[in-house]
Amino acid sequence: MCIRLLIVDDHAVVRSGLRMVLENEKDISIIGEEENATGAINTAAKTKPDVILMDIGLPDMSGIEATQKIKDLTPNTAVVALTIHEDEEYFFKMLEAGASGYVPKRAAPEELLTAIRAAAADEVYIFPTMAKLLVKDFLIQSAGKHKRQLDGLTDRETEVLEHLADGASNPEIADTLHISPKTVSRHRENIMNKLNLHSRTELVKYAIRKGIIEP
Repeated sequence: MCIRLLIVDDHAVVRSGLRMVLENEKDISIIGEEENATGAINTAAKTKPDVILMDIGLPDMSGIEATQKIKDLTPNTAVVALTIHEDEEYFFKMLEAGASGYVPKRAAPEELLTAIRAAAADEVYIFPTMAKLLVKDFLIQSAGKHKRQLDGLTDRETEVLEHLADGASNPEIADTLHISPKTVSRHRENIMNKLNLHSRTELVKYAIRKGIIEP
């Protein structure tokens, strides 16, 4: 599978640098570049890329608002934030907008490639140092008896939820819990229905808030 990628950043130097890093990857095809949110939204609607690298600080509207609009227009397109911002406010706003990944611009190329490939596989990628900071904060908030108040999930569903939030695939969870992949899929569907979640991004956010993902 070749990942069809759209780059969105208002700095030509950044776009050029990203192209140099990515264009030699055999499983990634750069289908376009945009310097503002309006262009990104229009191009995404027309081309339906697999993954968009989205800067947050765009000149016409924020990458957060652009992500919301793109996810409404083409839900199967994954968005990975590539940004200078490394604080909780922007991180959670991007998750709520529908982003599947969050990578600071200081990250190594290998981290960016991992995020792109994870997003293309319908997984969520959180830059490690940010994940530790955020999980620590939410573990404090969800300490004590509230930590395991998981809205009516069974023990087995809770186990499956933990593995899903940690990024494991259905076959990996099946192997770990000694159940069939079909059973994992059924548990995953039940979890989503009970928690009223609609994507893996929402599931990861829920897991962070409940303190399920450990640092």
